[in-house]
Amino acid sequence: MKIAIGSDHAGYLLKEKIKDFLLSKGYQVVDVGTNSTESTDYPIFAREVALAIQRGEVQQGILICGTGIGMCITANKFKGVYAALCTNEYMARVSRQHNKANILCLGGRVLGDALALSIVEAWLSADFEGGRHERRVNLIKSMEEDSKP
Repeated sequence: MKIAIGSDHAGYLLKEKIKDFLLSKGYQVVDVGTNSTESTDYPIFAREVALAIQRGEVQQGILICGTGIGMCITANKFKGVYAALCTNEYMARVSRQHNKANILCLGGRVLGDALALSIVEAWLSADFEGGRHERRVNLIKSMEEDSKP
């Protein structure tokens, strides 16, 4: 599986730890940046990961900023992107099982490294359950179409 990962300066150190974790588990990782703790703008990196999902270049993405909120808001502006801000393993699993999330958003300033890696592992190990959840995801997709001006 190929996963895109991106962060701003506040998420850079955690991004590097997650990237190492993913590589150690055999995932292919596309790192869209940033490459330092120098201040930068999170929407740039959220856009790159969201576009990689849209274009089918990767199956999933992970975004990290200070709280994860900005990344989540930005990524969800892109059609077909379902980004979930998760602060624990349960939220991570359910975001995949029930909501078919394809981007995981994390807060580099609010999560410890061990918890963040546990959240990533829970998210990656969960699969979409379909059934009644498929109906709800399809409703979201139809709303994406309805929202065109």
